[in-house]
Amino acid sequence: MKRKLFVFILLLLLMVDIAGYVNKVNMKPQTAEEWRTYIRYRRDEVLRDLYKAEPRARWEILRAKGYAVFMNLNVNLILASVTGGRGVVHENGIFGKETFMRMAQGGVGFGLGVKDFRTVFIFDDWAVLNKFLNSGWQFGAEADAAAKGGGAGAAASGAVAVAPGLRVYQLTENGLALQATVHGTKFWRDAYVNGDKGVQEN
Repeated sequence: MKRKLFVFILLLLLMVDIAGYVNKVNMKPQTAEEWRTYIRYRRDEVLRDLYKAEPRARWEILRAKGYAVFMNLNVNLILASVTGGRGVVHENGIFGKETFMRMAQGGVGFGLGVKDFRTVFIFDDWAVLNKFLNSGWQFGAEADAAAKGGGAGAAASGAVAVAPGLRVYQLTENGLALQATVHGTKFWRDAYVNGDKGVQEN
């Protein structure tokens, strides 16, 4: 009964209409608080698009240990081979702790011409989630190989397995991607946006 109530509360939180605070969002954030508001706003946009494309993703996220949403911020790439972005990790629990993070990706294969990077990670294991939060994460070529489906890399659900205990949905301008591309992407804690003491914007 408690678990059902917990899931119901999480469902309500995930279904909150973003329209109520759109007017409060600075689309060119500068301060840490503005960044937190902006990232939450973008997160809700991504989740809304994901649930529309793949409704069962909502239940996968609710049943997981936690989830993360990342999006690239450099949307006007022409010849750049490096892109970066920000996101937030949400721990599914009583307190629903949030940790804001940054991402960067290098290499012509990703950066050249890529204008839309929206990725939702689903953590099925607490140890994997804690490592992602506390030690950061960098995907190698094996992640893309697993994400191409078939064999051990194929996910039983709509999400694609990119590592043990970690699955991913990736959205593009054309909708939900059938394969995830995370090779060379590095994720780490965003000290500035999290409000860590003594940290200036970088």
